[in-house]
Amino acid sequence: MQPASELINLFAAVALFALTHFAMSGFFRARLVSAMGTQTFLLFYSLVSLSLFGWALVAFDREPETMQLWDGSNPVIWALASVLTILSLAFLLSSFSRNPALPGVNAAGLGTIIPTGVFTITRHPMMWGIALWALAHIMVAPEARVLILMGGLILVALLGSHFQDKRKIRQNNREFSPWQRRTTYWPNLRNLDKLRTATLIALVVWFLATTVHWHFFGIPAGLWMWIG
Repeated sequence: MQPASELINLFAAVALFALTHFAMSGFFRARLVSAMGTQTFLLFYSLVSLSLFGWALVAFDREPETMQLWDGSNPVIWALASVLTILSLAFLLSSFSRNPALPGVNAAGLGTIIPTGVFTITRHPMMWGIALWALAHIMVAPEARVLILMGGLILVALLGSHFQDKRKIRQNNREFSPWQRRTTYWPNLRNLDKLRTATLIALVVWFLATTVHWHFFGIPAGLWMWIG
């Protein structure tokens, strides 16, 4: 394993990214919005998050590869990780349409809407998409730097979604309480057939992304492990 001292920079970046995310989304959000106004707060929030995530990416890139906890190139693990990545893309692509969790979306009438599409699976498709994508990377590259960065993303995505649910109820119980009763936090895998079109698009995006991954960065991903 890599000496802990060599991972401090990466751990600090990921920890600050997570802590500032929870702080600005939770305890300090109302105070910051009151002081800055909504639009300025959202800009400030984005700049802080992007800056800290950029630091994490730079720190990750500078860390050398280390011994893996298991063989991430095992065909079964690789295939499962590929399926998770495609599913994560289907979730993510579907999350940009009629998503009440997106900034600036008007929640008026949300309490009367019957969930369709990806929202019959989970009310947090974007966050679950990020979490599944990160999990897939841990599966195929189980080393210290990947565990820290991707583990941090999973924590922010899933715990952040939980806190968001509570915040939305406090802000607008009339609309979000019925919406949350009709949807689920944990993915309902019985409704995956609702993502047929999104999954086909995700397959194309996955193939293009893994092609770039291999041909530009020299790191095999997806099918390129076998045909590269």
